[in-house]
Amino acid sequence: MLNKEKIFWGWYIVAGSFFVMAINYGSRYCFGVFVKPLAMEHGWSRSVISMAATINMLVYSVGAIFVGRMLDRIAPRWIITCGAIIAATGYILTGFINTPLSLYLTYGLLVGLGASGLGVVVCSSSVGKWFLKKRGIAIGIASMGISFGTVLLTPLSGYIGKYFSWRIGLFVLGAITCIVGIVISQTLMRKTKPEAYGLLPDGDTISFPYQQPAMPAFTKVSTATIFKDFRFWTIAICQGLIIMVVMSVFVHQVAYAMDNNIEHIPAAISLAVVSFAGFFGQFFFGWLSDRLRDPKYASFIGVVVLLIGSIMLMNAHNISSLYLYALVYGFGYGSLAPILPILAADRFGRHVLGSIYGLLTFFVGVGGSIGPILGGIIYDKYGSYQHLWEINVALLAVISIIILTLKKGKQYDNALIN
Repeated sequence: MLNKEKIFWGWYIVAGSFFVMAINYGSRYCFGVFVKPLAMEHGWSRSVISMAATINMLVYSVGAIFVGRMLDRIAPRWIITCGAIIAATGYILTGFINTPLSLYLTYGLLVGLGASGLGVVVCSSSVGKWFLKKRGIAIGIASMGISFGTVLLTPLSGYIGKYFSWRIGLFVLGAITCIVGIVISQTLMRKTKPEAYGLLPDGDTISFPYQQPAMPAFTKVSTATIFKDFRFWTIAICQGLIIMVVMSVFVHQVAYAMDNNIEHIPAAISLAVVSFAGFFGQFFFGWLSDRLRDPKYASFIGVVVLLIGSIMLMNAHNISSLYLYALVYGFGYGSLAPILPILAADRFGRHVLGSIYGLLTFFVGVGGSIGPILGGIIYDKYGSYQHLWEINVALLAVISIIILTLKKGKQYDNALIN
């Protein structure tokens, strides 16, 4: 028998990825909780504050290229450990800022750089390397950590911000990121892929005597080859615009709610409601992708649900309508984290998943970086987020159609991207 372990190690990778993404995205999505307190204390405009989130996304995106390539060569634990230390340092130092420049250097640069080592490129790609038949459900479960962390940390940050200070809230986020990131990475994220340990994906076994195969010779595939693949650009552009929409909402939703006379803590909880619904969406869309002949259809359904939620947000002017929007929008948002690596693995192959996902995340992050600053500029010009929400609705409607044009094609298994 090939696999002698009682529990297939891939499930430890799933558990580790769940908790790493929980502390990473849970902490990053708390930024929206601090937008209005920062504006009130320093008198900065929302576009000035939102620029920190934009820089964070850009740095995160550039870092994703490098961590993706590193992941195809080394175990994820060292990438995650370094990311946790850098991100934690950024959060703690952000608690001492007094100028926009210092905010951009600490939250924008340091947290963004550290977050790339704790993000979906490292975690979801690690999971994707261990599974074939169960890839959708495995990545879906791991992605649920994003919502789990947000559900826990956004209300906590709102509570600390109201009864203590936003500076203490950032210190707490830094401490949690450092401790959880290091402990989880060093215990659960120690292995690279099943073949390196004489295992098969999904924990499959064989009944005849088995000798560990020699590792296959890898061929080199240039980045230029990937850039000539129309499938790459279809995924990158669609996902980049979707993340632009999502980041504009995450950064400005709490401030929008407070502008509608909703109290600070209930407004912060609305982010947790989005993530609570996303928790179930991440599992559902991961599960669904394993049962459809093409995961692009699961992506299409997710975008349509996001579109419905975005329409509801335009009229969410009280707590009940805000939370109802958050449930619908959050369920659609739950499709994003599992579907992108599933689409990438399905189109390009699992052995190059880290590199491909890193490249995709760069372009996705560039798109996402536009969302926060766009929301800030629109608010500063019009004194309202209405035009931002209208832009989001139009974009999601177009994207839902484009996703259906995504074709299959050549995979790049037994290859390394250079």
